[in-house]
Amino acid sequence: MTAIPRVLSIAGTDPTGGAGVQADLKSIGALGGYGMAVVTALVAQNTRGVRDVHVPPVAFLGAQLDAVSDDVRIDAVKIGMLQSAEIIGTVREWLARVRPPVVVLDPVMVATSGDRLLDPAAEDELRALCAEADLVTPNLAELAVLTGRPAATTWEHAVDDARALVQASGTTVLLKGGHLAGAACPDAIVGPDGVHELAGRRVDTRHTHGTGCSLSSAMATLRAAGASWPDALKRAKEWLTGALVHADALHVGTGNGPVDHFHELRRAQGAAGSWSQRAWDASADVRAQVDAGRFVGGLGDGSLPREVFLRYLAQDALYLGEYSRVLARASTLAPTAQEQVFWARSAESAIVEERRLHETHVESAASVPEPQMLAYTNHLHASGASYGELVAALLPCFWLYTDLGTRLAARRHDGHPYDDWLALYGDPAFAEATARAIEIADAAAREAGPRERARMNAAFARSMAHELEFFEAPARPALVDG
Repeated sequence: MTAIPRVLSIAGTDPTGGAGVQADLKSIGALGGYGMAVVTALVAQNTRGVRDVHVPPVAFLGAQLDAVSDDVRIDAVKIGMLQSAEIIGTVREWLARVRPPVVVLDPVMVATSGDRLLDPAAEDELRALCAEADLVTPNLAELAVLTGRPAATTWEHAVDDARALVQASGTTVLLKGGHLAGAACPDAIVGPDGVHELAGRRVDTRHTHGTGCSLSSAMATLRAAGASWPDALKRAKEWLTGALVHADALHVGTGNGPVDHFHELRRAQGAAGSWSQRAWDASADVRAQVDAGRFVGGLGDGSLPREVFLRYLAQDALYLGEYSRVLARASTLAPTAQEQVFWARSAESAIVEERRLHETHVESAASVPEPQMLAYTNHLHASGASYGELVAALLPCFWLYTDLGTRLAARRHDGHPYDDWLALYGDPAFAEATARAIEIADAAAREAGPRERARMNAAFARSMAHELEFFEAPARPALVDG
């Protein structure tokens, strides 16, 4: 373990920067490591495909490996495509001499088209290399080649294949479900101690070039920094999902483009001077009042009276019905297809959550709109005259809840009476949606003139004030007729 892991990538190149050693170096840097690279092949490729490959003499590969290890203490090695049995043998001999603490193997064996990339002798040598790696990260087609089985078409079949590779080689397998059909995108660490599964969602983008390279090098970096394999997968998956979410904004190439490796850094660098950050900072007093209020305090430690929580949920269910209509309005006003899809999906999620609240907690017949709910939704509807103002009005319902959910998640424990609420708003998927809403709001602010930005500021501030009232009202005595 080291504070700044020194991670060596052994792989081919991609001159467009989306895959190979270029993607590895970006991934290592994005996850806090220091990246180094030994090149196995020079590849002439772009986002539309490979044009030519030049493989230097194997002796030069050995010279590169020795040059690094003779001078630098290596904390982890990530191995990508190795084109021949001779190349694989050279890497295996070097690993046996140097014995790096962490070895992650991405066994590149099958092209996206389904074509086999290695001859049988090289495949056998690569199977032997699996036994010398700490983690192997095949896709489903490569897993089938390594195990000699048909390619898995279900998650259960894939888990069985991964177990077979673990048993045959003694290694640990990162099982990736991205090539399975459906909206879900699970991954798992499969090792001698069992299966550690991590749920995920599929990101709607065609820009996935280099995801395998990026994930494997991220895992090597995180493991070298001291994380367990399951914890490394959780962090790497969160980062890679965000990289896929932001991939469309890169506009690199005309084919299947790369992911945005530095989306977290870019967001952090731009946050201090962004419209959204200024609006958020201006709401500090209101947010402090939310934190100090009876509702949020009781929600965090579990002391909130049940009747107060149910009263809040009843109003929240009504709110979400109107909120979904406002989100649908944002979708019709959005200037790009990507933003239209984002708001439409957010509207659908609000409707689903409203239904869940009614089914699990709230009797709809007893839910009567209260003044704070009507005031908030009336404000949202009134903000729909322009796209920027509407987006600014919607943003607090993303951001404030993500902020609370993330901070209160640390107070979750077995038997916490409101654990489902804390889990919902502490979910990384909701945090990703919030990050996207922030980006959209900042883009709208950049396009807006001074008057429009002033209306955005006012809309954001009013929504924050309504959020405070929405939290506080349920803890007050209910009004009774006569």
